[in-house]
Amino acid sequence: MSDTTEGRMSATERAAVKARSAELRAEKKRAAAEDKASAELQDVLDAIAKLPADERAVAERVHAVVLATAPQLQARTWYGMPAYALDGKVICWFKNASKFRDHYNSLGFENAAALDEGTMWPIVYAITDISTADEERIAALVTRAIAS
Repeated sequence: MSDTTEGRMSATERAAVKARSAELRAEKKRAAAEDKASAELQDVLDAIAKLPADERAVAERVHAVVLATAPQLQARTWYGMPAYALDGKVICWFKNASKFRDHYNSLGFENAAALDEGTMWPIVYAITDISTADEERIAALVTRAIAS
């Protein structure tokens, strides 16, 4: 839920834009670095570590499932959120509920994800906790998302 009023961004939205700007600056600095992937992975781990305990537990499990399912995805932050990219394009991301004072954590998929199904399909999933069945569903979605 956005707390934007009268066309202005909320403080939370401005913070997300600032986080993205910082990410882009860091990407430029890392472009020549040999260990860019390791640095970006550490950024994701640091972002997850900062989450409230209940959200962190869910984020850690999503992170583990995504990378176990598709090790070719590169973990990176995106608007301050853990995200996973293929060939530089974000495929999916995790948004903790407290980021924008939402009711649920979210697992979302971007346009680069190959989830198209007919004329309408879900691209964002609410996550309150993760069962084994949920992990399997996330793995299936990620597998489908990276299929060419």
